[in-house]
Amino acid sequence: MSAEVKSAQSSEALARRIASVALDKKARDVVVLDMRDVVSYTDFLVIATGNTERQTHAIEDAVHLDLKHAEEGGRTPQRVEGRSEGRWILMDYLDAVVHIFTPAARDYYRLETLWGEVPELEVEEAESA
Repeated sequence: MSAEVKSAQSSEALARRIASVALDKKARDVVVLDMRDVVSYTDFLVIATGNTERQTHAIEDAVHLDLKHAEEGGRTPQRVEGRSEGRWILMDYLDAVVHIFTPAARDYYRLETLWGEVPELEVEEAESA
């Protein structure tokens, strides 16, 4: 298997894991957009909504801790923006960029509509052990 194929699989697995963690924290309207044929700075956008700023922080914390303590080698974001206010938190994992919004901020920015008809991955909650 080529390095390019492994990278594509690992970036998709990363995006799916982030979406699953967000869903476990009761994020709403979780969307994973496949950006590989559209932009060069990331492979996937993960977009989620928390009902309140407190919930957006909880989702961000859960994603951060889950990936940092992952068995297959911890990952931390290259940068996090918007954490202090919590209306729109951006976490940049390079292969996947996470956007966690409050409902009003998501409605205002409408990121999904900016990208037209990019493919969307099906996401589902992780099974509880």
